[in-house]
Amino acid sequence: MIISTQIVRLDGLVLVASVDDRQMQELGDLKQNVRSIIKKLTPNSEPRASIESSKHSIHYVLNDSVAYLAITERSYPRKLALTYLEDVRAEFQTSYKRNDYLDPQLRPYAYSEFDRFIERTKKTYQDSRATGNLDRLNDELKDVTQVMTKNIEDLLYRGDSLEKMGDMSSRLREDSAKYKRAAVKINWELLLKQYGPFGALGLVVLILLIWRFS
Repeated sequence: MIISTQIVRLDGLVLVASVDDRQMQELGDLKQNVRSIIKKLTPNSEPRASIESSKHSIHYVLNDSVAYLAITERSYPRKLALTYLEDVRAEFQTSYKRNDYLDPQLRPYAYSEFDRFIERTKKTYQDSRATGNLDRLNDELKDVTQVMTKNIEDLLYRGDSLEKMGDMSSRLREDSAKYKRAAVKINWELLLKQYGPFGALGLVVLILLIWRFS
């Protein structure tokens, strides 16, 4: 289970902090550990890492002087936690301008509205079916990568042209993009199945209210 998510600049400024379970007694200590980790990070630090405690783990992805961190239960798969953080990082950097979120005059929690995306994404990664689908897609992508690597090695052994090896690399990139798109599609389909009926019910109620008072 993903418990808490934060986006923090390396100077200590918190850009986003997710709404979490305030009743967890250990959460305060864990967040103190997060602050300690931030203080030790530099732009040259390991870009992805996980730190385990007795019951929980702290995972981070570091990019462009910003750390994307998640506190999870220790049993939660490390690979999935880092994939989740990569999705959060990609969306944040796509949604906001670099010069803005690195502005020295920026106030804390300036991007609190981004928590809506974090909560939606977290629900996707909490779903056990999504976990299984992501694992399956990652395994398929790994198989494709192994096959392509073997084919490239065969080309080198036979002394074939660099043009053929370039074509092989292009196909690998295309397959990687295909599996990533498939993973995103599966995740959103799960969200639609889970929350679609509530949305449809809300729409019906809204139409009835408009009809009643019009």
